[in-house]
Amino acid sequence: MKKQRPPGLIAIVLYKSLVASLLTVTSIALLLALNSHHFLEALSESLFLETKLNIVKYLLGKILIIKPHTLLFSGLATGLYAILTVLEAVGLWYEKAWATILVLLLVGISIPPEIYELVQGVTVLKLAVFITNIAVLWYLLHHLPKHGKGSENFGNSEDTHLT
Repeated sequence: MKKQRPPGLIAIVLYKSLVASLLTVTSIALLLALNSHHFLEALSESLFLETKLNIVKYLLGKILIIKPHTLLFSGLATGLYAILTVLEAVGLWYEKAWATILVLLLVGISIPPEIYELVQGVTVLKLAVFITNIAVLWYLLHHLPKHGKGSENFGNSEDTHLT
């Protein structure tokens, strides 16, 4: 019989999977920008961009002000965080206690900087990420896996007591 997972857990795993995907794409883009830095500089100076594609010119301008060693560090750090996020999602899917603790730790650490960012200026994206992370934190704190004997299910509502 197939194991039924709580809808809240499924939502968190989907959210973490989306975040991991976005981090992976970002990491790849940063590392590709590093490898193509000279090409991007030449492209930004070409006559082609002088008359067309203002959005491309804007994005190239933003990328080119980033120093190559910063692109490398950012690409690698983002890639490592993507891997960590995949581990969180997989661990939560298999209802591992270590994954719950890892998510609680990482989400808990991210809340103060998110509050600071919101104080600096509210955007829809910042607010959505903050609310989602608060919801993840709340859900996991209220549905922690029970670690008692015979209680293997995530969010099992039965109280188990060790004697």
